[in-house]
Amino acid sequence: MANPLRKKFSYSFNNAALIIAALNVVAFVLTGSGRNLNAQYLFGLQPILFVRGHYFWQIFTYMFMHGSWSHLLSNMLGLIFFGIYVEKQTGSKEFVLFYLLCGILCGAASLAIYLLTGYWQIVLVGASGAVYAVLLLFAVIFPRSSVFILGLVPVPAPLLIAIYAGIAIFDQVFGMNQGVAHLTHLSGFAAAWLFCLVRYGVNPISVWKNALT
Repeated sequence: MANPLRKKFSYSFNNAALIIAALNVVAFVLTGSGRNLNAQYLFGLQPILFVRGHYFWQIFTYMFMHGSWSHLLSNMLGLIFFGIYVEKQTGSKEFVLFYLLCGILCGAASLAIYLLTGYWQIVLVGASGAVYAVLLLFAVIFPRSSVFILGLVPVPAPLLIAIYAGIAIFDQVFGMNQGVAHLTHLSGFAAAWLFCLVRYGVNPISVWKNALT
């Protein structure tokens, strides 16, 4: 019997990555370009409001909120640069499923961590977790590709994942770059990893090892 979790969508390409990026820009402008704290509290993910106020939509809407233009720009560039390649390979329906599901899983993981560590008042915003998930899937689909850092230095995609993960872990452990949701970034990698295992039956480590042989 076929596994329903691995049932494929019919292929279509509708520039979903660009549409998602556009929706982020629209949300940013309509909610006050990151300066409207009321919008941040309403649509960002805040544990105390999620749990006690029953703002359950925040687990979804937080990934469309950003704190500044630079925050928005960095995430959307990553989404567009890597997302278009991933979407062309997987199809738009699969890409939207992947992106939104990983974003929700990142939010859920971050929420659980904040609740367990007592950070009930923190507000999580941004698409970083979902974008990191896209980056990992890019490295799984194109394990032999290289990403040019600053347009000059070629870095193999799997190595880039390891570097980003190492930076996030280092910054989290040593308290560097405070205000950046390092655990959410790592949750993005974890969510994408889980998606690859469950949806595709593929272990990213095995893919990357085979790419080296």
